[in-house]
Amino acid sequence: MKIVYFGTPEFSADFLRALIADAEIDVVGVVTQTDELQGRKKVLTPPPTKAVAGEHNVPVFQPTKLKDATFFDALINLNADLFVVIAYGRIIPQAILDIPKLGCVNVHPSLLPKLRGPSPIISAIVNGEKETGVTIMQIDADMDHGPILAQTSFSIAPNETSASLTQKVVVHGVPLLINTLKRFFAGTVTPQEQNHPDATFCKMLSREDGHIDWSQSAEAIDAKIRAYTPWPGTFAVWKHDGKELTLKILSARIDTEHLDPGVVQMLTDRIMIGTATTALEILELQPAGGKRMSANAFLQGHMDIDGATLS
Repeated sequence: MKIVYFGTPEFSADFLRALIADAEIDVVGVVTQTDELQGRKKVLTPPPTKAVAGEHNVPVFQPTKLKDATFFDALINLNADLFVVIAYGRIIPQAILDIPKLGCVNVHPSLLPKLRGPSPIISAIVNGEKETGVTIMQIDADMDHGPILAQTSFSIAPNETSASLTQKVVVHGVPLLINTLKRFFAGTVTPQEQNHPDATFCKMLSREDGHIDWSQSAEAIDAKIRAYTPWPGTFAVWKHDGKELTLKILSARIDTEHLDPGVVQMLTDRIMIGTATTALEILELQPAGGKRMSANAFLQGHMDIDGATLS
């Protein structure tokens, strides 16, 4: 089975490693996004999938325009049976989707038709879902709309984070994908239409989405912190010495104290912040321009936060 793989982040690279390692699957090309400047030193860094492809001498394509004729011809010349798309990060034109003999297959980290869209892992935690899963589907003209080839489900733990839930998706999704691709190639999978009226959707997130609303419940804010770390991150604003200091909240836990929403209370070396229900104890935070630190370390230089109201 010859496939061309479309994917970009580390999450996608985990699937790519498994596909390359399988003796029955021949990854004849990897399509990923362009290298990006990362970190404070702005080092030009390749996407994780490009690095994996390079380790195994798989040809890599990084088109700036997917409608480029040279790129299009190169895809045709690879003569792939299937395209597999996992977190590529760009909308693929229909003309490219029509190239492979057996079409295009996508891995979506939700139980479709629930949570169609670009942020299903984060949204499942924020929404307080108890269960999610992985769907292997055919790609059609609409977003996350195509027929389902296979699904598997698993529970979301009470303290689940985006990182831990992403790892569950990989653990459950990799064997499901490989098994499904082989069955699909053999013609023993019957695609099932999604129940479209039951569809729900999630959105593309921005940094501003991480601004904490302290009028929400402690449970809702805690879920948001667990879901939004590391991206887009959750933060609060402290008006301090005539300036606004942004505090990135990295981890917290629900406490039994009762405080007005946004009000900070210092308890020896602990930081409590009020919500609509009980307080949240802040365990780790990061001031703008500073380093990640414990609540105790932060208080060493910011004891005047006691009694402040965060927005």
